[in-house]
Amino acid sequence: MGSAREAVLGRIRAALADRPGPVTVPRDYDRTREAADPLALLAERIEDYRAVVHRVDAAGLPSRIATSLAARGARRMAAPVDLPTSWLAPEVTWRLDTDQSLTIDELDGIDGVLTGCAVAVAETGTLVLDAGEAQGRRVLTLLPDYHLCVVRADQVAVSLPEALARLDGTRPLTFVSGPSATSDIELNRVEGVHGPRTLEVVIVTGG
Repeated sequence: MGSAREAVLGRIRAALADRPGPVTVPRDYDRTREAADPLALLAERIEDYRAVVHRVDAAGLPSRIATSLAARGARRMAAPVDLPTSWLAPEVTWRLDTDQSLTIDELDGIDGVLTGCAVAVAETGTLVLDAGEAQGRRVLTLLPDYHLCVVRADQVAVSLPEALARLDGTRPLTFVSGPSATSDIELNRVEGVHGPRTLEVVIVTGG
């Protein structure tokens, strides 16, 4: 087997002998963008995906979360174990995912999940989760039918290159652009096939 492999590789090398060497890829493209109001741009783009967006200050965040859950009738919610306790609405029964304690069946049977995010991209309306602080493991945001996500103002990047520069590429990255949706060949849109049917985002505008 080894001799056959070397023979194949030898033929490839011979065929490429007259080709130029390694190509240097230019990396001087625009990595940053400016926006008059990145938070407004983010909200607009998220709404384009048929998601619900709220803007509140830090003091109003707990009541906004409680109001959103009450409006939806959400009584049983999942959350990462390191979620800030002030986010946990007292009227709701919370299942905290400690050491992956929640099973697939349990996650499938709850009303939704509440998380933070790692970064948000204003130009594309995309939320990025990396299983870091207040985000939990990936399955938390893929199985429940409803995802309520909190985005701090300092987590908003205008462009995708700017957002990628903030992320660790070795972590499990999940990019969320609106509710889960797909379309068939006749362009009939179906939501909730590969993830939450409903996405609600709370943008925290200040400290």
